[in-house]
Amino acid sequence: QVQLVESGGGLVQAGGSLRLSCAASGGRFSINVNAMDWYRQAPGKQRELITNITAIGSTNYADSVKGRFAISRDNAKNTVYLQMNSLKPEDTAVYYCHTWTVVSGPRGNRRYDYWGQGTQVTVSS
Repeated sequence: QVQLVESGGGLVQAGGSLRLSCAASGGRFSINVNAMDWYRQAPGKQRELITNITAIGSTNYADSVKGRFAISRDNAKNTVYLQMNSLKPEDTAVYYCHTWTVVSGPRGNRRYDYWGQGTQVTVSS
């Protein structure tokens, strides 16, 4: 079982910055061999993937955050970060950390998805 705990959300003015953290724990789970994602969900909208970092350290960003957000990780702390700069009111959302594992068994592979509890980010204009 993998646990993900986000922190770092809050209220910030437009143009400001925040850094979110996602601490992973549970069994032998290690972020340096698993892809980690950040999603967000604004009121009345679907949850969207905004960035991820692969096991080998490659990163991808949604167009809406490219150039303003940066994902990184500290393997020693088993923690992933989301640095958010030049924040806009439309960045207001609950931000979630996500990962998954695949377990091989006699009946094939089974995927398990894990989500954090979410952290609220509110950007005022």
